[in-house]
Amino acid sequence: MQSPDSLYIFASQQFFLKKKLSLLFLFLSLTAISSAQTVIDSSAGKAADTTYSGTDTLKQQDSLPLVQTSQEISRRPQQDSGWLLNPADTFSLQKICWQILEHHPYFGFRFKAKPISFKEGEVRQVHGKEILFYSLVLLLIIFALLRQAFPKYFNDLFRLFFRNTLKVRQISEQLVQTPLPSILLNGFFVISAGLYLTFLIEYFQISPVDNFWILFVYCMTGLSVAYFVKFIGLKISGWLFNTEEAANSYIFIVFIINKMIGILLLPFLILLAFSTSDLFSIGLTLSWILIGAMLIYRIVLTYSVVRNQVKVSPFHFFLYFLAFEVTPLLLVYKALLVYFSQTT
Repeated sequence: MQSPDSLYIFASQQFFLKKKLSLLFLFLSLTAISSAQTVIDSSAGKAADTTYSGTDTLKQQDSLPLVQTSQEISRRPQQDSGWLLNPADTFSLQKICWQILEHHPYFGFRFKAKPISFKEGEVRQVHGKEILFYSLVLLLIIFALLRQAFPKYFNDLFRLFFRNTLKVRQISEQLVQTPLPSILLNGFFVISAGLYLTFLIEYFQISPVDNFWILFVYCMTGLSVAYFVKFIGLKISGWLFNTEEAANSYIFIVFIINKMIGILLLPFLILLAFSTSDLFSIGLTLSWILIGAMLIYRIVLTYSVVRNQVKVSPFHFFLYFLAFEVTPLLLVYKALLVYFSQTT
């Protein structure tokens, strides 16, 4: 068994042997690198080209023809641009710059500019719908103000119209007791329905006047006169035949339906005002359906109310409807035709 001292001596000798071998390997590597740098690279010389160096027998000609331009891109003027300086002038910077600009070969600063002459043309005629647009906007604002000012009246009006309450008589009395919103909504109906009638007359080309707004005023006047005559006639009839309650009920239903027509016509007015061709025809047909349904609903409500107060048969009620609903409108229309035929 070896002693610890011998093991230590053996390990130290092995370490020094490895150290000497590493130094020897490093020395040999450095010597090889330095000798490689001194060797002349045999590939640095130019090898002679062994390919055939004869002349090319194929002559490549340009296939694009030469185009002779008539003038240069930036053609100088044919006149002499030189000038002589006056020795008496004081050569200030401003004067020299102005002389350079006056004798510029490309810009004629020496010539005075000619004033631009405008020929008198025709006055531009604008045939837009701006006035109609602002009128419809104003109509919507008026409706919004009425809705905001009388919210309870509008709620009772819609509840009574759609019959979604059992207190019909009580709500009717409340509506009768508020005359101000009733009068304002009647005026709103006259404006809305008058504008709708104006669109109809313009569409069917039966207008007696050429101005759209004059026709609108005539339509509003005709509607106002027709319903005023109807109101007075019903009041007088109720007083003569001692049926004032039935007449008042009938008047109340007529004007309630008119108020709803004036409100429901608003989207159709916008559609008829700014649409053309097919869309206009669709809007017109839908508005006819709406007005027809409202009139039929008014007849049904009127008959159901009047029948409970006055004993009347359906035939007599139909005659009454023709006398007080259809005849006044026909009379007003005939009077307008006679008036326009005499004035034109």
